[in-house]
Amino acid sequence: MKQRMLVPVILLAMGMGGCSDMPQLGGGPTYGDSSGSVASQNERNGRITSLETVQVDESYKFGVGTAVGAVAGGLLGSQIGKGDGSTLGAVLGAAAGAVAGTAVQSKMKKQDAQRVNVRMATGGDVTILQPVDARLNTGMYVRVEGSGENARVVPQ
Repeated sequence: MKQRMLVPVILLAMGMGGCSDMPQLGGGPTYGDSSGSVASQNERNGRITSLETVQVDESYKFGVGTAVGAVAGGLLGSQIGKGDGSTLGAVLGAAAGAVAGTAVQSKMKKQDAQRVNVRMATGGDVTILQPVDARLNTGMYVRVEGSGENARVVPQ
């Protein structure tokens, strides 16, 4: 009886972990984070050294494809063997189905984005992945606004 409860608990844990936002690894401040100090206007200025259009997933989070794949894989996997073999088949099937569902979903939803490399006025280079902004050109003087995932490069 306990083994039959194990499969739904594992599937629930996988679903909850896949849907949660992962905090940035490292725990340090992100570029542009001015909490604790006041950043001068010049610290956010720079010049574009390269600009590239890339294809990215529309959503970086696990979605419907992952869930549907996990359920279908779990159901198909549970048909293999009896007893412990059935439980193991369900767990492995759910994991394989989740991976396959995520892959299919990510292939279906792609959008254009810009990878912008900026040489900052204070030294150092910053690379930001953002929605396409047709106003940007290589060599242009720009300002970096926001921080972390919300950072954007805008013309000065």
